[in-house]
Amino acid sequence: MIILYAFIKEDKHQDLLNRYSDISTKEFKEKILKYRRWQDAQLSLLGRVLLKYGLSTFYDIKEFEICYQSDKKPFLEGKNIYFNISHTNSLVTCVIADFPIGIDVEFLDKKINYLDFKPQMTFSELYRVGNSKNTVQGFFSYWTEKEAVIKAHGKGLLIPLKSFEISNNECIVENEKFYLKEIFIDKNYQCCIAANSDRIKHETVVLEELNLNTL
Repeated sequence: MIILYAFIKEDKHQDLLNRYSDISTKEFKEKILKYRRWQDAQLSLLGRVLLKYGLSTFYDIKEFEICYQSDKKPFLEGKNIYFNISHTNSLVTCVIADFPIGIDVEFLDKKINYLDFKPQMTFSELYRVGNSKNTVQGFFSYWTEKEAVIKAHGKGLLIPLKSFEISNNECIVENEKFYLKEIFIDKNYQCCIAANSDRIKHETVVLEELNLNTL
């Protein structure tokens, strides 16, 4: 199981656009160029760069095609390899494994008020966050767990956050069991991965940063 990450850099933006303009389909390139903010464009582009690097370096997959299921979940055509991408603020992450997996990363925004999300939280979740030593970190721990599970499950917003509850890094969603693991990347971010395989609990995670200065 591989987790790759990178921090965006404005002074590298044009170089990245030039070097990786042909990294994917015409539609993806047009999507990148439509972003008004360089930050959004680079986050999206780097997600694909991380995937390409990870598949080539760790799985010897040089060519790949990304397709989409009916629920818009991306997958690699003809490969038994799975991936998921998440980005926030100035950080982008990509997880790759040989079983379905989800990842979520969030910036620890100190301006957040967890009570604004009360309608989406169960009583136990609200209690857990409210009694955390650091409610900001407590909230984003809850949030990344939920989002990672939803992304691993694949149905997105069709699964209400309040419809399932996580206990001891496990939960049940529509009669399917999921397992979770917190991943530390940076003190200013919270990250979690989730999968329907308990291998996530035992397998070693290869965590690697791609430095844009040497990429």
